[in-house]
Amino acid sequence: MTLLEVSGVSVTFDGFRAINNLSIAIGEPELRAVIGPNGAGKTTFMDIVTGKTRPDTGRVLWGELSVDLVKMSESQIAKAGIGRKFQKPTVFEDQTVRANLSMALKNKRGPFAVLAWKATAADNQRIVELADEVGLTERLEHRAGDLSHGQKQWLEIGMLLAQDPRLLLVDEPAAGMTPAEREHTTDLLKRAAQTRAVVVIEHDMEFIRRLDCRVTVLHEGSVLAEGSLDHVTKNQQVIDVYLGR
Repeated sequence: MTLLEVSGVSVTFDGFRAINNLSIAIGEPELRAVIGPNGAGKTTFMDIVTGKTRPDTGRVLWGELSVDLVKMSESQIAKAGIGRKFQKPTVFEDQTVRANLSMALKNKRGPFAVLAWKATAADNQRIVELADEVGLTERLEHRAGDLSHGQKQWLEIGMLLAQDPRLLLVDEPAAGMTPAEREHTTDLLKRAAQTRAVVVIEHDMEFIRRLDCRVTVLHEGSVLAEGSLDHVTKNQQVIDVYLGR
């Protein structure tokens, strides 16, 4: 099933066309990598999907009812089931890993429910499951600020998974990670994509090769090529604009 359909979207900033008649469809479940040179429109694409940037033209259709996200606020889009992880991890450094995951679970319940919120046995069970899923079981009682860079990234992915999004947008997860951390991150994203849509923006070709998924190449704000990594890296236009640099 198509979960997200970006259709004929364009956006211009100060006369610069950042996104140019862009059309992309993402299925559910699916793992998709989005690559392209700097300025290709990768981050702007995520900004449009999450409501941070409004397109000049085009539609962004979501879910079974084909709701147009362009007409929704950022918070409405997040509530509809779209989670985003930025390049720099944003975790509560002074809180434990458990407390960070607990706050993420709590956030699902809306502003008034949060005031009276107490973790139930089911919540505590879910926190343990999330820690296991992202590989932080041993660090549950540790301060988030004491985690390595890679572990903070996993904690943030765990916090997003606590919200149970149907679409997870992840920006350059491999940046600054050790090889072992990168491998663990690959496994984590592949597992997450078994039950939801996961879109990864990444520059690291080795990381994308390990994801082993469909790749969309953006150039000057539109899709240049799409297919397996081997397919797109043999495309002469892709070689010229991206790989030849």
